[in-house]
Amino acid sequence: MEGSSMASASLPEAVEPKKSNFKYAFTCSILASMATIVLGYDVGVMSGASLYIKKDLQITDVQVEILIGILSLYALVGSFAASRTSDWIGRRVTVVFAATIFFTGSLLMGFAVNYAMLMVGRFVTGIGVGYAIMVAPVYTAEVSPASARGFLTSFTEVFINFGILLGYVSNYAFARLPLRLGWRVMLGIGAAPSALLALMVFGMPESPRWLVMKGRLADAKVVLDKTSDTPEEAAERLADIKAAAGIPKDMDGDVVTVPKKSGEEEKRVWKELLLSPSPAMRRILLAALGIHFFQQATGSDSVVLYSPRVFKSAGIADDDHLLGVTCAVGVTKTLFILVATFLLDRVGRRPLLLTSTAGMLVALVGLATGLTVVGRHPGDKIPWAIALCVLSVLAYVSFFSVGLGPITSVYTAEVFPLRVRALGFAVGAACNRVTSAAVSMSFLSLSKAITIGGSFFLYAGITAIGVAFFFVFIPETRGQPLEDIGKLFGMTDTAVVEKAEDTAAKDKANVEMS
Repeated sequence: MEGSSMASASLPEAVEPKKSNFKYAFTCSILASMATIVLGYDVGVMSGASLYIKKDLQITDVQVEILIGILSLYALVGSFAASRTSDWIGRRVTVVFAATIFFTGSLLMGFAVNYAMLMVGRFVTGIGVGYAIMVAPVYTAEVSPASARGFLTSFTEVFINFGILLGYVSNYAFARLPLRLGWRVMLGIGAAPSALLALMVFGMPESPRWLVMKGRLADAKVVLDKTSDTPEEAAERLADIKAAAGIPKDMDGDVVTVPKKSGEEEKRVWKELLLSPSPAMRRILLAALGIHFFQQATGSDSVVLYSPRVFKSAGIADDDHLLGVTCAVGVTKTLFILVATFLLDRVGRRPLLLTSTAGMLVALVGLATGLTVVGRHPGDKIPWAIALCVLSVLAYVSFFSVGLGPITSVYTAEVFPLRVRALGFAVGAACNRVTSAAVSMSFLSLSKAITIGGSFFLYAGITAIGVAFFFVFIPETRGQPLEDIGKLFGMTDTAVVEKAEDTAAKDKANVEMS
């Protein structure tokens, strides 16, 4: 395996990568990553729509918090369902399924006549979001060559940010409609990108790793030949995937028989990842959960979901100005996520992550300071404090988008071994969604309890802890083949062999007992 890794690393110097292959992998990644537009659009559009929903339906701040934040908990259900669905029917069809669910949820919210029906729409939409945020990065990581995996996998975050921008623009465009109609159009029109996505996804191939897991070696070879830099890399990727899937190296053919996962095997996957993980697997799990936790606990949802309220607290009272500045936030996020896509495979994950969180820390302190000054002088306009708040928000979303935002999905899709990848990503996404729900469902109440400036000082403290965590626990994965990344956490070939032997022994014992 080590020799294979070294060979892979030397290939780009010896052989010119095929541009047509990169374009094919690029197209596949774009199509799959478009699924995450639905999450971004929901986040962006609810930031403004919630203001009008509160006025129209006469609901309280607590009900607004629940309406906004509950989607993250519903997405948790969708993420775990997607881990099973993607292994059962494939990554590609699961993307279509996600788009269909979100389409239905958007229509339900758009035609909602009361708060209860709106919550039903949020439930359906949340399931679709959960499917999308789990399957899109997993598919992209599995179809990408190692040389461009960071660049391609970061597209999921690019489309989340593009979706947020679309949501902000939707707020601005439909804010002048009658109150009862405006927010319904904002939410209902989210069905349009979902329908387009469902149609476009049928043009992309299935993940080569899923094809190998199903014994379809010939189909997997075709995809790998089209998405690898060189024929040699395609052959090595196939050999590594076969080994990770438990298929003997000498077993070849168009279709081979792969033993189906039994209930015992599924229990072993849970045991290997969560119940009794090895020290190396524990470090992988800690790294994945940590990066998901800090992505949300550092206040990103509070800044994005409640940006109109944040700017209102900073002293910007006019609705047009509020939504206009909010659109500027969306544009900034989108521009800097594009910068991140070009830096991930050049600078690396770790340097970007540390720079990103350090910048977010400074921005949060600036925002908290500006909001505290404005809060202590109610009724007075303090231009420098307002400017500090606006610049701090723009700086925060810039630093978030260039590092912690895209790296979370990229890193999680990379670090887990194939046999636990779908479950591992679902666990990471679950941590992400629970933390997101806790932050978004508590922000208004927290702001009342310790002031809005105090809330952002709290997020700054959490961010400081995050910087220390990333410095200690996050190794660099840039350019490493997926099957070799476990070694960075101490997972050796010997450990893999011993695990396989232990599994074989248990299978034999079960057969004898039966």
